[in-house]
Amino acid sequence: MSAHAADTDKHRKTERKDAAKAWHTMPVLRAFAPPVETAAQVNEATGEAREIVPWTMPGTRLRTKLSAARRGLYAPALPGAPTSTRQAEILNTAIIGAPTGTNGVVIGRDVLSRTMIAHDPVTAYNASPRLVSSPNVVVIGDVGSGKSSLTKTVYVIRPLLLNKRRAVVFDKKDRGGEGEYGELARAYGHEPIKFAVDGSGTRLNLLDPLISRGTGMVGQMQLLNVVARLAREDQALNEWEEEALRAALRRTVNQYQDGRTPTLADVLPNLSRVADMEDYAGLSSQAIDGLHQAGLSVRFTLNTLLQDYGGLLDGETSKNVDLRGKLTAFDISQLPDQGPAVPAVMAIGHMWLLGRLREDRGWATNCVYEEGWHIAAGPSAQLARANQKLSRGLGLSNVFVFHKGTDIPAGSPGMAMIQEAQTVHVHRQTLREDALWAARTFAFGADTAQQIERLADGHHIFKYSSRPETLVQHIRSPWETQITDTDEAFKAAAGIQG
Repeated sequence: MSAHAADTDKHRKTERKDAAKAWHTMPVLRAFAPPVETAAQVNEATGEAREIVPWTMPGTRLRTKLSAARRGLYAPALPGAPTSTRQAEILNTAIIGAPTGTNGVVIGRDVLSRTMIAHDPVTAYNASPRLVSSPNVVVIGDVGSGKSSLTKTVYVIRPLLLNKRRAVVFDKKDRGGEGEYGELARAYGHEPIKFAVDGSGTRLNLLDPLISRGTGMVGQMQLLNVVARLAREDQALNEWEEEALRAALRRTVNQYQDGRTPTLADVLPNLSRVADMEDYAGLSSQAIDGLHQAGLSVRFTLNTLLQDYGGLLDGETSKNVDLRGKLTAFDISQLPDQGPAVPAVMAIGHMWLLGRLREDRGWATNCVYEEGWHIAAGPSAQLARANQKLSRGLGLSNVFVFHKGTDIPAGSPGMAMIQEAQTVHVHRQTLREDALWAARTFAFGADTAQQIERLADGHHIFKYSSRPETLVQHIRSPWETQITDTDEAFKAAAGIQG
């Protein structure tokens, strides 16, 4: 282009700008005026434009003739490329608006809209109208997918900043000889409650009235029944054995009602003397003999349990057990994965927590079950589910954390608890069958299972109530990253004091 042509083009642009400005000064003609060209704002540090200005982009000049537009003269000459509804959502900011409000606890950001994701099951349950019908939470994911850091941050650290909120954690992950919540519990002024089968840890007395607070002998019988069933590898007591155990418990409680608190060991002798009780004086000799045999069967089961786990269940409850803090950690990291120890402690702790909540009305509690399949499978699930309505009334939100849902038997009470959960976080599930289980169980979209298999670390599928699922990137502050990654890093982190 020659210098004369360039000057002419520049002169024409100046005239158009002046004409457009003149149109904007006339009230009637202002509606037909073309847009006034303005310079793009530039970032002084980088020299890049901060916004896209339409008249600087390639293409035809903007037109304002409405009559021509109605006749389709400005329509594109070629048809547009085919697209799906989900792909086209990015073109409509109303469709990709923030999936959640701002109430609750910040989780991260929506990968599609880049907006903040905030949710808290307790807040949502107490909202009017109610946003979720159950405050229970499920967190699923492979090892290293980010589920533990999400649980620590969203369901322990951040809720504790709120008024009358606390957390109780069943800590199964071993890190240097103790659970990974140990240092965090100390930061809030309490030692973790450690359990071990060799007698070096905390003892729990199944007959402790503080555990069955508010339920009395009924709660004690529930715990004894669960523990006996766990000791038999999930084989339930029959009706004769249950009657013998109930009679022995009743006799034991009456014997010690004016003295010390009885223990599990005190129940064993009475299991051999059930037939001697006056309540059964009118039974036939065959029935008496059957009751006697049932009592002996339960006694042998509990006796074996005390021999194998005497340091855990034999004797009075240790004095260091305290649930009054903002954060209480039941350290079960040193208990064996196999056997009844872990689910027994979870069942006892759950019962104990409910008793504590009855006295502390007005508080909301997140109860985190790391390796949650222990409480979601077997007889522990029956006890936990039986207390679900009571849990809601007492402000308890159960957070189940486990690797994969296929560990939970179909049709079991544990599966019912999982399906009732109204808040779900699904991290990466590498195995196809696990991803399909999650998509099917939580009613995700048809293509979500493939997405679950390929999720990056720190990303997960989030859903609450019946709302569509959302791909979320969990965001942590540098301080939160330190204290949720390693205990060693937590010790060096500043700013948290008891």
